[in-house]
Amino acid sequence: MTTPTPDALTLALQPLLVPAFTLWDAPFTWLEMVAFVLSLAMVAANMRVMPVAWPLAIVSSLLYFGLFWSYQLYGDGSLQIFFAVVSLWGWWQWLRGTDQGAPLQVRHLPRRAWLPVFGAGLLLWPAIGWFLDTRTPTDVPYWDAFPTAFSLIGQWLLARKYVENWPTWIGVNLVATALFAYKGLYLTVILYAIFVVLSVLGWKAWRAQVRQP
Repeated sequence: MTTPTPDALTLALQPLLVPAFTLWDAPFTWLEMVAFVLSLAMVAANMRVMPVAWPLAIVSSLLYFGLFWSYQLYGDGSLQIFFAVVSLWGWWQWLRGTDQGAPLQVRHLPRRAWLPVFGAGLLLWPAIGWFLDTRTPTDVPYWDAFPTAFSLIGQWLLARKYVENWPTWIGVNLVATALFAYKGLYLTVILYAIFVVLSVLGWKAWRAQVRQP
């Protein structure tokens, strides 16, 4: 477990970083607990294609930004700011995303788009890893970069209501679970392990929705 660096943001968040309780010698902070609950509510809403998922995503992302930053997970921390901003766009896409201004429907990503979309993730991964390695004090630059890169892809797929966002999140969440375990964020480990299961269920639910006449 890596000890957080007490920078200005971490110091400002100290009241929320106070442990609410300790389990198995691991502290569970108020910040992590609130973000945990809101994130579960967000994914449950996504599975049911409920637009309320997007405001939940904004709030939980801002909370996780503070948490990850305080644990030197700069890639994942910065990603949360991106999530908060893109969630506004995703909210609009779900409500008015078609050319006619109607809500988007759940659909599959066209096969011709697979290579450019997922190829972009493969290019972003080492690029973000190099940046984190050379410009930040993180001790896990490329591990941090993988979920950062493919979360960008997953978020775009989710905003456009493509079924393929769910297998993308499965890969992201598996890597993130191991990363957060290394950092000692055990409540977040539990959250992301639950995310893996929910992503499998979400994938099944959205595929069934596409098959409906």
